Amino acid sequence: MLKTNKDKLPVVSVQGVITHPIFRSSGKMNIDGYAGYFPGTGGITYNAKIGDLCTGWAADHLEPGVSTKNPDVDKNTAYATYSCIGNEAIVMSGDAKGAKGFVTGKHGGCEHTMCYFDDKILEKLAIEDKIMVKSCGQGMKLTDHPDVILRSVSPALLEKLNITEEDGKLKIGAAKLVPAAIMGSGLGSTPTASGDYDITLFDKEITEKYDLMNLRFGDIVAILDADTRFGRSYITGAVTIGVISHSDCVVPGHGPGVTTLITALDNKIVPFIDPKANLADFFL
Repeated sequence: MLKTNKDKLPVVSVQGVITHPIFRSSGKMNIDGYAGYFPGTGGITYNAKIGDLCTGWAADHLEPGVSTKNPDVDKNTAYATYSCIGNEAIVMSGDAKGAKGFVTGKHGGCEHTMCYFDDKILEKLAIEDKIMVKSCGQGMKLTDHPDVILRSVSPALLEKLNITEEDGKLKIGAAKLVPAAIMGSGLGSTPTASGDYDITLFDKEITEKYDLMNLRFGDIVAILDADTRFGRSYITGAVTIGVISHSDCVVPGHGPGVTTLITALDNKIVPFIDPKANLADFFL
């Protein structure tokens, strides 16, 4: 079992509200210069959940489940940073008050935090209902692997990931492998304790080689040669383990978003294919 400092991690309440979708009248332009008009970020998405394909939707940057944000910019920075994947989310107002779900992803730019709730709860939720997250995870360390950095992974999720220790390295199961060469929006940005960066799916050859059209919301993926310890960079031998947080996109340089969970340099993370590496398999 991995040794961590989880007993020293505080559990702190942070709160947001369910956001209303936003729309740009200019639409979204694809790589061939055509503009489309379809849903994207925000709101309650009833038919896109963790475990579902994140590709092929008539949408752009679609967020599964419930999209939340604190309307105060500074408070939202704390909400989006402290919330970790797998943290418990509790409805604090409205018809579903008291219902529980959990955090599934983060989306940079719009700075949304996405949560899963089951279908019965979704039907009772409304825009601007308050969602409190019992945040815990930022600051967690692997005491026997100080060069492996954790970001936005809750203790509950870390215990469920398929991880073994071998020859001083961590072997970690991932649903898909992703070459860093096709990472797009978010590349170079800091910090990595919130937000995401995108897998571009416009190169047919690479997409087919790595079976990326079958990516799912909530998939644990391994980005090869990707360093996301403090920013997002291409470095040979680095590996980032992350979770798919939003759908594919038509906009150039964008695609399924990945929120960082674990990252390290020098091949200290050895990923392998695990078809059951999805939040739905872990928590539902």
